[in-house]
Amino acid sequence: MRKRSVATLVAALVAGSLCAAATDSSVELDNVDLDTVTIPQLQARMADGALTSQALTSAYLRRIQAVDPKVHAVLRTDPTALRQAAASDARHRHGTALGPLDGIPVLLKDNVDTRDLPTTAGSLALAGRPPHRDAALVTRLREAGVVILGKTNPSEWANFRSTKPTSGWSAVGGQTHNPYVLDRNPCGSSAGSAAALAASLAQVAIGTETDGSIVCAAGMNGVVGHKPSLGLVSRTGVVPISAQQDTAGPMARNVTDAALTLAVLSGDQAARPGTPAGRPDAPPRSGGLRGKRIGLWRLPELGSAVDAVLTRTAERLRSAGATVVEVTPPYQKRIAELEIPTLLSEFHRDIDAYLTTRDGPRDLAGLIAFNRTHPAERTCFAGQELFEQALAAPPTTDPKYRAARGELTDLARRSLDETMAAHRLDAIAAPTNPPAWTTDCARGDNDIIPSSTPAAVAGYPSLSVPAGFVHELPVGLLLMAGYRQDAALLSLGAAVEHRLHAWQAPRYLPTVGRDTVR
Repeated sequence: MRKRSVATLVAALVAGSLCAAATDSSVELDNVDLDTVTIPQLQARMADGALTSQALTSAYLRRIQAVDPKVHAVLRTDPTALRQAAASDARHRHGTALGPLDGIPVLLKDNVDTRDLPTTAGSLALAGRPPHRDAALVTRLREAGVVILGKTNPSEWANFRSTKPTSGWSAVGGQTHNPYVLDRNPCGSSAGSAAALAASLAQVAIGTETDGSIVCAAGMNGVVGHKPSLGLVSRTGVVPISAQQDTAGPMARNVTDAALTLAVLSGDQAARPGTPAGRPDAPPRSGGLRGKRIGLWRLPELGSAVDAVLTRTAERLRSAGATVVEVTPPYQKRIAELEIPTLLSEFHRDIDAYLTTRDGPRDLAGLIAFNRTHPAERTCFAGQELFEQALAAPPTTDPKYRAARGELTDLARRSLDETMAAHRLDAIAAPTNPPAWTTDCARGDNDIIPSSTPAAVAGYPSLSVPAGFVHELPVGLLLMAGYRQDAALLSLGAAVEHRLHAWQAPRYLPTVGRDTVR
């Protein structure tokens, strides 16, 4: 896959999005449809004086008040949001807008440190005083002029407390629901961010992932989620599981918004256009799917209905000029055997270091004791087996741990590199998720979803885009590519998104019968 800068990608996507704006006939908030509008379209209206950030922010705050009681995705809104928006409006009036995200309302997953809002990772143990400083990525967002709208409900401790957790549940925020069918699960620890986007409660949200938490949540809630290459976005000030796999990343309702947000998160200054309100003189858009080679990784364990979605997707990609070949990346069984044991050692090291920056328990042993003495931490599931196993795990200085991590990372990278080289691929595509399972605290998650693991362990980028529906429930297509191929992957994802055109707004159904198929 040819290397392409995030800046070049952003310019091309902005041009395409602005062209699309000319045919937007939806009416909401002065001719702005919050479900479908893109950041470039919003910035074009702001530059013309037809829209203010205060009006946009107020619209999202009203929508949170009206819709979130059904979904429970937003933990808290920022009381300064409208003041932030007013400052952005002043910059727009004076021609000093800071770039394409200036004035855009963004929600943050509640494991991302904010100096003026609590950051809890969903746990009552961190529900006191806010962190002393912003996460590095929050600093980048503030410097870009975004409006920090609030914090979203994470799965507590990023689903790394119990061996049978329930995604979307935290002691702080309760249970987040899937907006498409409310008794179904939103998946992954970035559940609140994804559900909030599906419900159009913000323009963009930030998620985090160790393995699957951005992309599974995106797939199951019918939105776009990008897990960047490891190290592209700073981890400083993000509640950790493992420095070897953790990354924050953008989530949005379209690939254009995700790419614009990645440019800010990664500090790509060249991706901040110098012309007013982020309206660059853009080069022509990319050539779409013609000539692209995509490896199709089927996962029959996700069921025949998901496989049918994948088959239809492959047919549409081929009809657009792509070559699609079936592949099976090797080494998956061994990767699965090694991942959790290595993460246990890394979690003990990294959470102990993080807790020294916060008020509350000072280490993992303190967290375990806190959970034992606070019944509210056990209202959905009581277990903290992963915490206890991590406490007993070998330290990261242990030679056996180091050998296991070396083998794990090597196999994950080879699984993708060898597959892509053998078939001369631009990307590998797989189903992101099964149809959402019914949320059930007693049973826990039903998440046998292996597609996210190779890229997550390798530190390579992955991107989920909407692909279709099964029983009213979204299914995503997961695209994977080589290290630091994020811009090329997002460009390909935009072409796939355009071809599949699979996104549909949620209907907030209370439940759904298995015979109801889109």
